[in-house]
Amino acid sequence: MTEAPQETFLSHLFELRDRLVRSLVSLGVVFIPTFFYASELYDLVARPMMRTLPEGSKMIATGVITPFFIPMKIALMVSFLIALPYILYQAWAFVAPGLYAHEKKLVLPLVVSSTLLFFLGMAFCYFFVFGTVFSFIAQFAPKSITVAPDIEAYFNFVLGMFIAFGITFEVPVVVVVLVMTGLISVEKLREIRSFVIVGAFVVAAVVTPPDVVSQLLLAIPLCLLYEVGIFVARFVEKRKPHAEAGAPE
Repeated sequence: MTEAPQETFLSHLFELRDRLVRSLVSLGVVFIPTFFYASELYDLVARPMMRTLPEGSKMIATGVITPFFIPMKIALMVSFLIALPYILYQAWAFVAPGLYAHEKKLVLPLVVSSTLLFFLGMAFCYFFVFGTVFSFIAQFAPKSITVAPDIEAYFNFVLGMFIAFGITFEVPVVVVVLVMTGLISVEKLREIRSFVIVGAFVVAAVVTPPDVVSQLLLAIPLCLLYEVGIFVARFVEKRKPHAEAGAPE
């Protein structure tokens, strides 16, 4: 006897709730030990900025609870990144029963590759972009002022840049998914290449600080990653006619 539509909807709703709870619990479990190293984690995140400041300089905290609250946010961000593979697994396990067999074979590699690319984008931002941008900005600081960044403003800047570069490095995955689902062809992606390049520089101008260096460091990788996505999508498009048919398992 088949389940009624309402019962099926409720069972999916309960499963979604359970998987969300598991994800939140995993985040909480990771956050507990991470919290005790919140100060050290903030110092690690602040290192690219501190290297460009004059010797002996320090950041400032203008809020009463900011010295506690900002390191706690850093610890939460790190905890989320550590728990991200498990959280993505829960998302995968929820949608997997509704996928075709050939889709299951592709989705898991896409989930893994998107996670690795997001981490790679953050690493590129931390190890290369921050040092380049902060050094460029420091060269234009007048000698008559003392540079002492506020830790909350710095955290907001770092978080925004991490998200921008993490999402930028997801471009190949987005391109492959669009081709895999048949929403666009590789030939069409090549045709709109010039529009994508213009769009990349517009996006870089919006989400990065108003300096040429940071804009170029975001726009150029975005264009290159778009080309990588087109290259990989060629193989996905060729395999589509041979995709396995049939109802979801």
